[in-house]
Amino acid sequence: MKISQILSLDKPSLSMEVFPPKTADNYDKIAEAVNKIASLSPSFMSVTYGAGGGTSAFTAAIAKNIQECYNVPSLAHLTCVSSNKSEIGRQLALLKNYGIENILALRGDILPGTKLGNLEYHYAYQLIETIKEQGDFCIGGACYPESHPESENYRKDIEYLKIKVDAGCEFLTTQMFFDNDILYNFMYKVRDAGIKVPVIAGIMPLTNAKQVFRITKISGTLLPQRFRRIVDRYGDNPIAMKQAGIAYACEQIIDLYANGINAVHIYTMNSPDVAAKIMENISEIIK
Repeated sequence: MKISQILSLDKPSLSMEVFPPKTADNYDKIAEAVNKIASLSPSFMSVTYGAGGGTSAFTAAIAKNIQECYNVPSLAHLTCVSSNKSEIGRQLALLKNYGIENILALRGDILPGTKLGNLEYHYAYQLIETIKEQGDFCIGGACYPESHPESENYRKDIEYLKIKVDAGCEFLTTQMFFDNDILYNFMYKVRDAGIKVPVIAGIMPLTNAKQVFRITKISGTLLPQRFRRIVDRYGDNPIAMKQAGIAYACEQIIDLYANGINAVHIYTMNSPDVAAKIMENISEIIK
């Protein structure tokens, strides 16, 4: 089933992101965690793609297994900045052969030592154009409510987002955010810019203090003062911090649904217990 079809339904959706192993010796352990999340029957599941395509084979295999064994639609991530058109073509052929209909098209991180002049792809919209040429895929893209870290300014960021949508992007998934007002402000601006595709709100449950500081340092995401107080109060108590982090994420999700944002995507960090608790806490809301 295509993500665009799921998002067209007039009801809340709750999807989950998982990541594949970096090496084969970790495959079984991570596959077990992914399978437990898939058994919760989320609306769909996305599978990430390592820097430079390092996990490409695992990404495709896990996405295939999720669909075939759990009847959960899969969304395979695909990055392009460290690839060429031949490599992308091979990956698209593999996904098509596996019955994967949905792709999240991303530029990806530029690896250290990369010579920019040698790159065949510089932007995600170029990957979207390639995908459109090579198959009947439903294509999604990423968006940044607090602006992409490399953007000149917020206005330019939305201009580039419009280019991506015009190239064939059918839905957008946001980077994590911890203040819903940031998303509501972003939604107003993208709609005003003529971007009409569905926007899926990306939520990451922060369940330990080290995770909080690592994630926010990497992403530059704003932490509201009310969440900082949670970390200050419970950060040294792992069980309490985990419970508080899940509760905060659930509060965000409920507020999003109540304000007309029907699609929410959970960055699970491959934690079945966190995913299960969120599903349990909002089960009647998404029924």
